[in-house]
Amino acid sequence: MQLYIGNKNYSSWSLRAWLMAAKSGIDFEEVMLKLDTPSFYQQLEGISPTLRVPTLVDGDVTVWDSLAICEYLNDTYLSGAAWPNEPKQKAKARSIANEMHSGFNAVRNELPMNIRATRCLQLSDAAKKDIKRIDEIWSQQMLEYDTAETGAWLFGTWSIADMMFAPVVMRFRTYGIIVSDASRRYMAHVAECPTMQRWITDALKETDIVDADEAGVEP
Repeated sequence: MQLYIGNKNYSSWSLRAWLMAAKSGIDFEEVMLKLDTPSFYQQLEGISPTLRVPTLVDGDVTVWDSLAICEYLNDTYLSGAAWPNEPKQKAKARSIANEMHSGFNAVRNELPMNIRATRCLQLSDAAKKDIKRIDEIWSQQMLEYDTAETGAWLFGTWSIADMMFAPVVMRFRTYGIIVSDASRRYMAHVAECPTMQRWITDALKETDIVDADEAGVEP
């Protein structure tokens, strides 16, 4: 199995698929391609129909979307364990995962993932609205599931919903976004996850610069 990803400092979509594969304990080869370079597209030619990352190749199966990769790994290797078992909670988990996958465009555009950086920026009203909604999701889930027994994942144990929101945690850390105490507990839990720490460590070692993702100013 090969997982094609972009720079760990910047590639939020890659993080989702990589974190899912890594936390699942699946044996896979990581193929890192440098974003914003001619070779990036050349190396994906004939592999991904979209020429984008992440792309997963598992034998004769190719999956080229982060959420689809999570679903494929869950169905094929985890017997569905990466969603809550209870139908009501599974529906909610899928709803907020898809809300993240398809929405929050202002946060995506104004707060690019840049793990190495600490930045300040002026937020639009649309970005503030997105942040408020994300804070609501996290804080509501923490009130229900953040216990000593389960830990501070959105649904008690880690799920695909957490994979979708992991890059947002990194974004909020970079730009010093103020959220509720409950959401800060969630952010700390995600950032301190040993698997997440592996990604962060690699991101901090990178030296490539993607100008389009260098938003804000240093404090």
